[in-house]
Amino acid sequence: MTQAQGYAATSPSSPLAPFSFERRAPNPQDVALDVLYCGVCHSDLHTARNEWKNTVYPSVPGHEIVGRVTAVGDLVSKFKVGDVVGVGCMVDSCQHCSACAEDLEQYCENIFTGTYNGPEQGTGANTYGGYSSHMVVRESFVLKITHSDADLAAVAPLLCAGITTYSPLRQWKVGPGQKVGIVGLGGLGHMGVKIAAAMGAHVVLFTTSESKRADALRLGAKEVVVSKNDAEMAAHTNSFDFILNTVAAAHNLDAFLALLKRDGTMTLVGAPDSPHPSPNVFGLIMKRRRLAGSLIGGIKETQEMLDFCAQHGIVSDIESIRMDQIETAYSRMLKSDVKYRFVVDMATL
Repeated sequence: MTQAQGYAATSPSSPLAPFSFERRAPNPQDVALDVLYCGVCHSDLHTARNEWKNTVYPSVPGHEIVGRVTAVGDLVSKFKVGDVVGVGCMVDSCQHCSACAEDLEQYCENIFTGTYNGPEQGTGANTYGGYSSHMVVRESFVLKITHSDADLAAVAPLLCAGITTYSPLRQWKVGPGQKVGIVGLGGLGHMGVKIAAAMGAHVVLFTTSESKRADALRLGAKEVVVSKNDAEMAAHTNSFDFILNTVAAAHNLDAFLALLKRDGTMTLVGAPDSPHPSPNVFGLIMKRRRLAGSLIGGIKETQEMLDFCAQHGIVSDIESIRMDQIETAYSRMLKSDVKYRFVVDMATL
């Protein structure tokens, strides 16, 4: 065992505070890494405050992790000491169900092991995440990072926000000649715009705020539609091949479904804390439109996403913070006061 330092919540109402705990010594198939940077995801806040009613305390959040390898087990073949690596939302899965066999560990039929809030495969122990000094992770859930050292902090959010948007864009074969909508320009939406544009699509950003227009165009959108403007929305009726909806608040889906072509798909990746109003079934059946959902990506696809982003020079737009600023960051996240992702410099732990 090794002694780790981190930041943890000990109850739904307690602020995150310094926390000491033990990590396992590396097994033969494990990679040990020092955490360099950890992105701050809205899921971290939900978990720390038990908003999903499943938190095991003490809770050490963090699943957008960039680190440097410090040790490898005897059976590790893909990584060596000194490598820069990533760890995302999962650190294990059952490895034998049909989903795992198809490299879709995020849909593991026996539930994947989250990077934090466990339970660990085999032992059922709680897992502790990336708001910590170091980690020990099974080799098959560690990812290779090829971005430059100068970009490493901004790479961290790719491990969640990047793959959450890349996976549905890839699944529905977004590419040149397609008109693609991205709903919302937050931590997920800004990555959706960058990735869809790099895939060659004509990207339209939907926002409720006119103030987002310039930024959306800077990030790669070709058009911006203020969704509260009925005329702007109506001008795009029946014209989209695909819409990626990143908004994590309940809203009327019919307004966006009406913009899809026949056989078009809208995929939801935002997770509101109350249900969306049920869509009008005729908006779906009259044009054979599809409403779908998507959850992060498997390890193989996450590596593909990292390689794609490195090739195209894509990173997240971030604001770097110290570890002791995490509660302030949470408060600002709730006000959407960040462009577009906080990342903790773990040297400040």
